Amino acid sequence: MSENVQEGSLPRIVVIGGGTGLSVMLRGLKEKPLDITAIVTVADDGGSSGVLRNELQIPPPGDIRNVLIALADVEPLLSKLLQHRFSSGAGLAGHSLGNLMLAAMKDITGDFVTGVKELSRVLAVRGRVLPASDHQIILKAEMKDGTIIEGESNIPNAGGKINRVFIEPADVSPLEEAVEAIREADAILVGPGSLYTSILPNLLVPKLAEEIMRSEAVKIFVCNVMTQPGETDDFTVSDHLQAVYDHVGHHLFDYVIVNNGEIPPQVQSKYAEKGAKAVHLDMEEVTRRGYKVIADRLVLFRTYLRHDAARLSHHIFQLVESWMVRKR
Repeated sequence: MSENVQEGSLPRIVVIGGGTGLSVMLRGLKEKPLDITAIVTVADDGGSSGVLRNELQIPPPGDIRNVLIALADVEPLLSKLLQHRFSSGAGLAGHSLGNLMLAAMKDITGDFVTGVKELSRVLAVRGRVLPASDHQIILKAEMKDGTIIEGESNIPNAGGKINRVFIEPADVSPLEEAVEAIREADAILVGPGSLYTSILPNLLVPKLAEEIMRSEAVKIFVCNVMTQPGETDDFTVSDHLQAVYDHVGHHLFDYVIVNNGEIPPQVQSKYAEKGAKAVHLDMEEVTRRGYKVIADRLVLFRTYLRHDAARLSHHIFQLVESWMVRKR
């Protein structure tokens, strides 16, 4: 199989997560011959998303908006327009145009998921974008001292160490299309993104983690480049994997993709001021637990450190391609 794979025989990859990291990676993946389904967290409760979620009783649109734009085949100006956030205006200030469009599409179509599909069609999105559930979810964290923190936006600012996160209602129904996508996947990719507030909320939706466990797809975890203050302070790569195991009770992944590229001292200093540092690859511990590791220089720095989307998607595609060959 090669990158000249014919339409209709494309490997089916399900990408699970939320936040900026997921969107950056998808910009690279959409250039590969892959049939992409993105399953996006619906636990966000901050900013414009939180307001629309509470006032209109819809899943928070922010992460979905970012993923739609990342996968869209549109002019840069239209992407900029969808990301435009109003700075003034009674009732408008703080809202992004893309969020308002998703809310409007829900009203027009009568259903949030249908609205996402229709906006995907308008934006010529390369793949499918699905919320993990079409129901509202509240994310809560139990801290090491026993304190319970409610709300995705409040957890990183709680000032303590997280023991576990959980969702309410615990028995929320997953989107059936998301379940089907996992069942049909050739590859399942989790991350990058905020471990406790973007990644784990998806895996806590009943049936989603169970379907991943049952799947014969190749399963890949993309580890964050930097620790996140208030969530993963001092975490190594194996600590990230242990947190997933502690929440779902199984080793979900075959491969872990991590950055081993050097981060310039001046960049490290900039992040250290905010309490973040590079995630250490404790290779011996990761491999001892049975994970295969793909390590490479995977970072770019402009204003912020980001994954190198082209380089990361190259490694992902190679893994998927070799897995497909072995399955034949």
